[in-house]
Amino acid sequence: MNDFWNTILDFAETTTIRVGKQLMQDFGQVQASQKADGSLVTKSDKWADQEIRDAIVSTFSGYGILSEESDQTFPDTEWCWVIDPLDGTTNFTRGIPIWSISLGLLYRGAPIFGYVYAPPLNQAFHGFWAGSSGLTTPTGAFLNNRPIHTSSDTPSKNHFFNLCSRSTGIIQPGFPCKIRMLGVASYNFLTVATGAVLGGIEATPKVWDIAGAWVIVQAAGGTWVSLNSEPFPLSPGIDYSDRSFPTMVVSNSDLVTVFTPFLESVKF
Repeated sequence: MNDFWNTILDFAETTTIRVGKQLMQDFGQVQASQKADGSLVTKSDKWADQEIRDAIVSTFSGYGILSEESDQTFPDTEWCWVIDPLDGTTNFTRGIPIWSISLGLLYRGAPIFGYVYAPPLNQAFHGFWAGSSGLTTPTGAFLNNRPIHTSSDTPSKNHFFNLCSRSTGIIQPGFPCKIRMLGVASYNFLTVATGAVLGGIEATPKVWDIAGAWVIVQAAGGTWVSLNSEPFPLSPGIDYSDRSFPTMVVSNSDLVTVFTPFLESVKF
């Protein structure tokens, strides 16, 4: 791995570990307020957002920043970091130990590197996905620096499928897997990347929820299915604060037709 990609990976690791230490001190101890879209925000979200943005500015001159808690309009820059400083704020405020810090690095509007750190679980995911960028990147997806890959299993009642709270319409007679609901969009999809879960749905994820996981899932061998509009590449000058990208992720392309019929009862 060349110096550029080492710098990217080292930055993501050191920054999220540093921010994560403070968030662990705040975990379950802070009050949340409600934003206009109904989601929650705390002083911890805002602090983490500022810390990560400051670190980017001091390390990557000229790179753009798109963040849930601040800059929500995609900038006209070749490189851009997309930040979710605290994915799973509701879990965080209630003391449920599933939440994460998510970073995605975009080149010409498409993610090519993703890093998601879940401090309570001591789990750090990262991956590289060159896609159609024309760049030469490292390959693979990793959990705590060990390679991960999606499952090749056939669905059964001993396998899991993840939902968000707005996609429960998929629960119908004949659904082939057990259901889990984790409350964190990035972690929902990353459990597919590790092979623990065969698929997952998020009905209303924003771009900062998915930018990091988008890379890692595909680098791990998973299939990303956009259920409305394709999220990437992002377009300069567009405000992404009110745009959702309904998504299904499955462990391999053969499962798309298995789960798609159950989507008819889900409202996107």
